[in-house]
Amino acid sequence: MKVRSFFPLPRITAAALALSLFTGCGDDDDSDDADYDGPLYAAITQSSVDGEAISYVALLRSVDQTEKISLKDAVEIPGRALGSGVRKAGVLYVSHSEEAKVERFKITAKGKLESDGEVSFKGRGIDNIEEYQHQFQFVSDTKAYFVDAHTAQIIVWNPAAMSVTSAIPLPGLAIEGALTSFSTMPVRVGTRLIIPIAWRPSADIAVINQAGVLVIDTTNDSVKVVTDNRCGWVRDSVVGPDNQVYLATEAYGSAVNRLKGADKAATPCLIRFNPESGAFDANFYRELSGLTNGTTTGSLVRGPNGTAYLRVLDEQSYTVDPEAHPRLVASAPAWKFWQLNLSTFTATAVNTLPASSGSTFLYEADNNRLLFTEFTNNSSLTNFRELTDQSGKLVFSSDGLIFSFLQLR
Repeated sequence: MKVRSFFPLPRITAAALALSLFTGCGDDDDSDDADYDGPLYAAITQSSVDGEAISYVALLRSVDQTEKISLKDAVEIPGRALGSGVRKAGVLYVSHSEEAKVERFKITAKGKLESDGEVSFKGRGIDNIEEYQHQFQFVSDTKAYFVDAHTAQIIVWNPAAMSVTSAIPLPGLAIEGALTSFSTMPVRVGTRLIIPIAWRPSADIAVINQAGVLVIDTTNDSVKVVTDNRCGWVRDSVVGPDNQVYLATEAYGSAVNRLKGADKAATPCLIRFNPESGAFDANFYRELSGLTNGTTTGSLVRGPNGTAYLRVLDEQSYTVDPEAHPRLVASAPAWKFWQLNLSTFTATAVNTLPASSGSTFLYEADNNRLLFTEFTNNSSLTNFRELTDQSGKLVFSSDGLIFSFLQLR
């Protein structure tokens, strides 16, 4: 079967990948015969071998590694695999891209993965599962959602029984001639799950000048799509100290605006959504560049104590090629962190954090640590760095691209 990857990946040769399988993080020093009940993390990395996408589900006993993580004992899955689940619940759910199924893994006494059932979404018209970990949202032991942009529906499934419960259509989601993308950073406010939505033309380097959120009431599975036309590619969200949801243009949309102008992407902005009223605040709007001294700014990730982080393109150290694809600019290791106060809406540069790729994923680890991803080496290597103490310290790295990570216990 030919495995198709939705995201183009740099080619990693089979020989180079094979070498990486036997370099490693030191976890293998422990005896295979000994039981293990300590901390355990799952990292799912995706590479391209001989033109085919391959994913590896690797386990880490610590996120602090001095060498690249070992894939020697990783579970190999053809195509794009994504891991999800409830943090520290001891169970990992791994989706298989073109098979459109989710496989459940439990943890053995020796701290290994063991397959423990699967559920297929094909009966609901799902042909593939390709985007991000956060399309899987877990409400309870017996209810979870898979939010699918391709078919404009939510699959409600039971992670205990590994069965599909129902499907919820999403009218008003699709835009003709455009691709829909859900956020990698949904938020929850009370019983409401709020997922930002972005759209881009399928046949043009541009973004649709429309922001949106999908709001799901997890008590009764009611849904609605709410839109706003003041800016586009708004894929990032955080909850402010006022319990409002703040949303911003992601780095890719800002790169399109920087390279192609306002005709292809509206001015990157910060807007606000009220979870109680279910509407965008028409009186709140900030240009992102106005918060950062007129510089190209995109992406919004959560920070401590009523703050968030913006990503700011450092054009003093990185020269923007006017002919470059916006994706290359958004992925360049040239986006600095600025901390945004969500009460005063003032932002200041955080000089202790290194510039990195603009599209960032956040993951939690033990001891209230927050880690962020950095895609580097022509996007063939993923670094995890410390965000909590604003040091940017490298904690571990892996060949390939890591789009999902979960602490299992």
